[in-house]
Amino acid sequence: MTVAFEDRRQEAPDLTDIRQVEAFIYREARYADEHDFDAWEALWTDDALYWVPIDGTDKDPNTHMSVIYDNRNRISTRLKQLRTGKRYAQSPPSNMRRVISNIELLGTEHAASGAENTVVGANFMLFSAKERGTDTFAGRVTYRLRVVGDAIRLVGKTVVLVDNAYALPNMGFLI
Repeated sequence: MTVAFEDRRQEAPDLTDIRQVEAFIYREARYADEHDFDAWEALWTDDALYWVPIDGTDKDPNTHMSVIYDNRNRISTRLKQLRTGKRYAQSPPSNMRRVISNIELLGTEHAASGAENTVVGANFMLFSAKERGTDTFAGRVTYRLRVVGDAIRLVGKTVVLVDNAYALPNMGFLI
């Protein structure tokens, strides 16, 4: 089904506009849920980091174990593996849906490059269904966003799972 919007003008990216930030976060979640890897990958900047820590965020990911600690090249490699269809934890792919809530602008920070990032927090629940059953994950996401050209881009994503201190089930769906 196609829905047309009358006189819908593209707004210039403004990371102080919560509506634009929410729209970006919801779109990022939809791309991941629907396995649209090309669109999801296009959201990331070249200096991006994706981190899913074990046992909280007070550890240095360079010296402590993480579920995921990927730079931009590793994000690309992970997606290439998923695209082959040979990532058996995702064959067939999980049916997923995220519920995102409590989105709030937390402030700004300067990257090592000098660029300004907007820090955004949100809570989430993720339902991942496969033949063996449905897994539920919940936690807090901290996004680092930046305007690049005429679009909002993802500079960093830190996902702190509620149960991160315990053994986790197969999380092969994570991208």
